[in-house]
Amino acid sequence: MSKPLNSLLEAVFSRKGRWATFAVWVLLAAGLSAVFPNVNQVTDNGAANLPMDAMSVQADKVNAEQFPDNTGIPALLVWYRGGGLTEQDYRSITDLYQHLEKNPLSAQRFIPPLAKLPPEALKASASQDGTSIVTPVFMKPDASTDALSASLKELEDDISTRQSKALFDSKVTDPGLHVRITGPAGIATDAAALFGKADVTLLISTVLLVLLLLILLYRSPILVVVPLIGVGFAYGVTGPILGLLAKEGVITVDSQAISIMTVLLFGAGTDYCLFLVSKFRETLLVESDKFKALQLAIRQSGGAIGVSAITVVLSLSALLLAQYGSFRRFAVPFSLVILIMGIAAVTLLPALLAILGRISFFPFIPRTEEMLLSLEQKKQRKLRRYKAHGRFSKRLGELVASKPWTVILLSVVVLGGLAGFSPSVQYTQNLIESFPKDMPSREGFDLMAEHFSSGELAPVQVIVNTEGKSVPLKEALSKLPFVEQTAGPESGQSENYESYSVTLNQNPYDSKSVETIPAIQNQVSRTLADAGIQPDGHFWIGGETSKLYDTEKATGHDMKVIIPVVILIIAVLLLLYLRSVIAMIYLILSVVLSFLSALGAGWLLIRYGLHMPAISGLIPLYAFVFLVALGEDYNIFMVSSIWKNRRTQPHREAIANGVSETSSVITSAGLILAGTFAVLATLPIQVLLQFGIVTAIGVLLDTFVVRPLLVPAITTVLGRYAFWPGALWKENKKAKPMNE
Repeated sequence: MSKPLNSLLEAVFSRKGRWATFAVWVLLAAGLSAVFPNVNQVTDNGAANLPMDAMSVQADKVNAEQFPDNTGIPALLVWYRGGGLTEQDYRSITDLYQHLEKNPLSAQRFIPPLAKLPPEALKASASQDGTSIVTPVFMKPDASTDALSASLKELEDDISTRQSKALFDSKVTDPGLHVRITGPAGIATDAAALFGKADVTLLISTVLLVLLLLILLYRSPILVVVPLIGVGFAYGVTGPILGLLAKEGVITVDSQAISIMTVLLFGAGTDYCLFLVSKFRETLLVESDKFKALQLAIRQSGGAIGVSAITVVLSLSALLLAQYGSFRRFAVPFSLVILIMGIAAVTLLPALLAILGRISFFPFIPRTEEMLLSLEQKKQRKLRRYKAHGRFSKRLGELVASKPWTVILLSVVVLGGLAGFSPSVQYTQNLIESFPKDMPSREGFDLMAEHFSSGELAPVQVIVNTEGKSVPLKEALSKLPFVEQTAGPESGQSENYESYSVTLNQNPYDSKSVETIPAIQNQVSRTLADAGIQPDGHFWIGGETSKLYDTEKATGHDMKVIIPVVILIIAVLLLLYLRSVIAMIYLILSVVLSFLSALGAGWLLIRYGLHMPAISGLIPLYAFVFLVALGEDYNIFMVSSIWKNRRTQPHREAIANGVSETSSVITSAGLILAGTFAVLATLPIQVLLQFGIVTAIGVLLDTFVVRPLLVPAITTVLGRYAFWPGALWKENKKAKPMNE
């Protein structure tokens, strides 16, 4: 570190500076929280995910312009009675719609004319077995999730007041009439409520888990609290800043992003704290002045912490390049929380340690040899046991340095074997499958799928501009082997526009149905061309299946763009920090292999342990960005120790000592980070469960295979060329006068 920076450290972490630093953080967190809303208060769970130029989005736009009567967010009321719907049930439906005509819901746009239909007419729309009927209520297209939630709660209360709350609360297998609200409106509000509950559960579970792990790993009641204070202040500063940005419309934040951000903060934030705490403990063994020991610890670990944080911040910022909204909404919250946590780790945390000093590690207080001489024999024995802690780490370092090829072979076999399962992963874009089976909107969806034709759940909408020409599109679409029926055409505001409703003969949310969209596009294109109409710009494919197809396209694009960008960012940062091209290459390759291994291992657990047929198509990019960025954290910290040792020690000894010095803290950090991500697996949301499983496995592989075994073994085998060209250039420069 430079002299000005050393002087700054002496001022900040001096006897007076430590309290000033702590006070600044207190005022900053309190001031921001008092002035700006917390990010949890301004989430938008209904934000669009697809880009504006996606065909399904364009179809919605044309539909709103040309077919305004069809525009609205449908809330589908599924009425079900196992023994068959009765006349009284049908009267209850007409009574409800009569009430809605006179007293519309706050977000209601329009309802079909069911109020005047006799029971016999309603029966015609029921399922073939007579057990179910679906009636829609269309909400305003611009209604927020909160507005939808309030209106659906009002609707549920109206029905409960007229009949019984048991219609919504009892199990669908129980006798009697049941009502479930599903469709886009019902799913959106249930998802928002589910994520809202998940936020509280996740925060409590994560804090308790981190507390438990810190107690088990460090056995110090004070040291358990110190990292959590740092994490708490970082969250206290980040939340209001994100809240301000979201309130002003600069960013959009959803509940899912906040849930994962909480896990990331506690996991990565605790890791950064532990990196500094471990160095502080080491320096206290040789330096009696706690302030000098702290400054020395920051010199030795501050660079690694800074580079690690910058690596994660820039890697997560690459998500801004995403087309898919859910990816893009992650970028700012995740990057900002890591940036602020990194700043807290080198300012607030040292201030806390300067205030507490050696007492932070009570009852295993580190002391210098001189200090030991003044202690009683009993305390000396106690400290010797404390210092002896790490015998396994020393043996592990010696093993890696003495038998590197054996270690490399075993590591590659384990990681490569697991990675071999990654190409067999099955993916799905079906959001409804991510939710618990007992969630009301999913129960309604399942009832529709069970008692109606599967394709009727979400027909594909085809809109064409015929330019006034006759286009036999209905016949052409009906010929497709996966089409059950085609309804239409319906004329738009302009006579040239026609809309067709295409019912598939399979579940419109299945991957097989998604694969039919290009065939529908080709059929429409050929039919228009045969009619003498230029297809481009004259047809649009909408509906849920089309949206899933566009989602696959957008996420596929994001994978191709963001993965290379993240790798490039990490490569540049490693090159600047380590000044070694060779080290940069094998460090990146090691974490990429770890990611593929985690994906393969996660798939085995999800498929054969949890019996899920597929994982969310969002998981690979989520997991890649997190695992590659966070995995390099551990590599940077461990390799920094090796690089430092090599200045004064032989190559193999430097590696053995580097592994030994970092093994304990990185193992602790890895267990905490994996544990926090594993908390996601306890949530009743499959996409978070799957993400938690894959990421936790990846962190454990990094912690116990890549960092302590594979990377140091490769460094041992490469010898002095592992440091090419930076360190070798320095060696040659120093050796030149001697050779002369």
